[in-house]
Amino acid sequence: MANFSKSTVPQFSVEVYQNEYLPEGGREVNAIVTVTATGGGTSGGRPLADAGQPSAARGAPDAAVVVMVDCSGSMEYPPAKMRNAREATAAAIDTLRDGVAFAVVAGTHQAAEVYPGGGRLAVASPATRGQAKEALRRLRSGGGTAIGTWLRLADRLLASSDAAIRHGILLTDGRNEHESSEDLRATLDACAGRFTCDARGVGTDWEVAEVTGIASALLGSADIVADPAGLAADFTRMMETAMGKEVADVGLRVWTPQGAEVQFVKQVAPTVEDLTGRRTDAGPRAGDYPTGSWGDESRDYHVCVRVPDAGVGREMLAARVALVLPVPSGEAPRTLAQGLVRAVWTSDLAASTQINPQVAHYTGQAELARAIQQGLDARKSGDMDGATARLGRAVQLASASGNEDTAKLLAKVVDVVDATTGTVRLKAKVAEADEMTLETRSTKTVRVKK
Repeated sequence: MANFSKSTVPQFSVEVYQNEYLPEGGREVNAIVTVTATGGGTSGGRPLADAGQPSAARGAPDAAVVVMVDCSGSMEYPPAKMRNAREATAAAIDTLRDGVAFAVVAGTHQAAEVYPGGGRLAVASPATRGQAKEALRRLRSGGGTAIGTWLRLADRLLASSDAAIRHGILLTDGRNEHESSEDLRATLDACAGRFTCDARGVGTDWEVAEVTGIASALLGSADIVADPAGLAADFTRMMETAMGKEVADVGLRVWTPQGAEVQFVKQVAPTVEDLTGRRTDAGPRAGDYPTGSWGDESRDYHVCVRVPDAGVGREMLAARVALVLPVPSGEAPRTLAQGLVRAVWTSDLAASTQINPQVAHYTGQAELARAIQQGLDARKSGDMDGATARLGRAVQLASASGNEDTAKLLAKVVDVVDATTGTVRLKAKVAEADEMTLETRSTKTVRVKK
């Protein structure tokens, strides 16, 4: 496990938004926890004017990155797809800062090291970036698709580095047809917590659930690049984001008092991600939930706790939520920031029935994601009435919350008659890329206006 000095760790803050008042007999406490990291990012916490200096001068993050490129036979159709993939990988390599460890893997039904080879990582410099881009010229398509083998090779390569930030970028254009879903799941379970991974599907012949499942398990982002010509720009953005991370393996630790129990913990911005099942015990009545790597950014989490009824006029600490940094075994955890979730019982009906705006907003955003997924599933199964009802509800929620990006994607799948009431008609013909884009991006949320 990597150690972190104070100079490499961004400053974290925690804000808790909730209505702490419960009615008599009330037991469920909901809170939105906003976590913000500052002083890290691509400038290393220094003025942006310093960003052009050599990485050693500005304290570049200790990072290792493996790019996994689909080289299966389908990448040759159309031929421009493979060319675009090579160009995108070259663009990502150009975005690497000096001193960052990296490798490139070609993925088919097997995984092969493209650069540097020998089971090792290269160290980014003008020379190694040039060598890596030259090696990309030798990439050829052919063979099947077994994504688990790509991830396992990436894991071995990343494990050879003691870098604090370990990250993968994975591109595929097809379904994982040459290994079972159980094998892929086992690989994801084995890799979880060892490195993060962004996953991209290019074209429209890949499986949304596979790509989003990889990103979810490895705490990365997922997206569609319907037109291969957009790969280079997307890969550049992904690598820039990876280069902005400065601290890894941060845990969201939730402590509850005797008699209280965590119902769920979900990330709700910038995307919806249920972390409940990923809890690991962290001492008496405490559990850690993984949050991955951080740079300069802010995220929101929805914490729901069930507490024992203490009676009107009483109050209690329902939960303590903290950001903790991993430390060597036997040492006390390093707490970066923390916030408190309270419960106060009252007979004032107005106080106890008021819904906190942040909690209401993100409850709606989570419902929006479910409505889109359920609506698209119903449409695929031929249940047009169910699809109309669920996608109509999604339009209503997107409109009410100001989620304009999702509203635009929904408008490519349904004709909106009245967004306020969620009255829609299913479009008779929908482009496959539009449907896949809506499905892939269904969990993206907008921040609540505070």
